[in-house]
Amino acid sequence: MLISLVVPCFDEAGIVDRFHDRVTGELALLEGELGHEFELVYVDDGSRDGTLERLERIAAADPRTRYVSFSRNFGKESAMLAGLQYAKGAAVVIMDADLQHPPELVRRMLELHERGYEQVIARRTRTGDRVTRTLAARAYYRLINRLIDVELVDGVGDFRLLSRRAVDAVLALAEYNRFSKGIFAWVGFRSTTFEYENAAREQGRSKWSFGKLLNYGLDGLLSFNDKPLRAALHLGLLLLSLASLYAAWIVGVALVNGVDTPGYVTLLVAVTALSGVQMVMVGVVGEYVGRIYYEVKRRPHYLVAATDADRPRGTRPTADAATDQDQEQELVGT
Repeated sequence: MLISLVVPCFDEAGIVDRFHDRVTGELALLEGELGHEFELVYVDDGSRDGTLERLERIAAADPRTRYVSFSRNFGKESAMLAGLQYAKGAAVVIMDADLQHPPELVRRMLELHERGYEQVIARRTRTGDRVTRTLAARAYYRLINRLIDVELVDGVGDFRLLSRRAVDAVLALAEYNRFSKGIFAWVGFRSTTFEYENAAREQGRSKWSFGKLLNYGLDGLLSFNDKPLRAALHLGLLLLSLASLYAAWIVGVALVNGVDTPGYVTLLVAVTALSGVQMVMVGVVGEYVGRIYYEVKRRPHYLVAATDADRPRGTRPTADAATDQDQEQELVGT
């Protein structure tokens, strides 16, 4: 059975050689013990530090290795999608190149996969994390699981094994705004989870800034439910009810005591508060409209600048590929 390892890379020139040596050492043991064949599919997400050159050398020296390089940085979601599209294995393992996903765990994933599990998910513990980050993550997952239509588990990321059937199901979801954690949960299939100790990054710094994490969290909130829109409707009805009660109370006071309630401060506070609520609701609606805007454009998720792999089925050709295809058709016609 062929097993594919998909490895997204972004500015990993300083560690990708070390990662390849370590993962191929583990794969050599697995090939001898389990009898599987392996391939590595590296996806260079528009790196600027020489990662592509190192991947080219690795692929030239190791026939099991292929690489795909984007024309620019399209993001990890697009890199994972490309890796799944180019992977040919009966099972696919997604892992990062920074060695925070220990290659030694691939063995356990394969053992659980052979028991019939179609998703084998590695869940990292938060040992060593800052207390504030741990509390914030737990609060986020507790909140989001009350709102979205699938269940997300704290500590579960992209490090997992997918069967070919699960991979095909993920690839069938061609949405532009991708939130892979939710997509993996949505496709389902028989799944199991095991825990592993959080490994420190061996070189460099994380690419995830606070702003990127915040936007990623908002993507998760908006990608798998429409509850914020329903909440806007409920909040509008609540405010309308309160305003009606307040208006009735003002009229009652005026009828009993006469008109002596200027209420400038109350009016100013009310207008300011309602304006803020309206802006928030407009922003929520705008987020959904913006997602629709990107979906209807039907732009490709990524463009390939260089690769040593065949173009996968079901993907759109780039401009150069389309030109070559037109030229071939003209030659056939003549």
